[in-house]
Amino acid sequence: MNWLKKLKERIPSPDLITEQPHLQNIFGEALCNREIWSFNRVSVSRGLAFGVFCAFLPMPGETLIAAFMAIFLRANLPLSIAVVWISNPVTWVPMYTAPYLLGSWIIDIEPIALGEINIMALGWHYVALWLGCLIAGIFSALLLRWLIDLLWRLQIRQNWQRRRRQRMIRKLRHTSGLTEESRIKR
Repeated sequence: MNWLKKLKERIPSPDLITEQPHLQNIFGEALCNREIWSFNRVSVSRGLAFGVFCAFLPMPGETLIAAFMAIFLRANLPLSIAVVWISNPVTWVPMYTAPYLLGSWIIDIEPIALGEINIMALGWHYVALWLGCLIAGIFSALLLRWLIDLLWRLQIRQNWQRRRRQRMIRKLRHTSGLTEESRIKR
């Protein structure tokens, strides 16, 4: 996972983060937990899942919620915070339209057009948006967690197979008498 190495290089060190007094006031000693800074299969898949779930929350402060979830449920904190930012003013309309329509269908209300939204019409439509976003967030988080877990395991299996082939090649060269030195002399 070459992208993981590049990502690790760009993320500030845990020691630098934990030295910030305002973060210590908010999160306390939980920031010192090395598990929230590690890049293993479980931590990464949890962090990405929490980030995607919080990205679907139609409210301000999703980043803080994702940080709390990552810290207290032992997920990768940097990834959890970074993924939340897929939800931004540019992506809100395409990201929240399908969940709003799903929520409207579930609670059986007529969806309103984007141009017709006003403060008086928000009531049940906001409930529809929240319901649809919760369903979409949970579904997306579970799907992403499963997908990351699957891809990680496939990567590990490929690495094992590659190492096994390399060991077999070395063993064949050794038993046939073809060492590196003898091949170079020829």
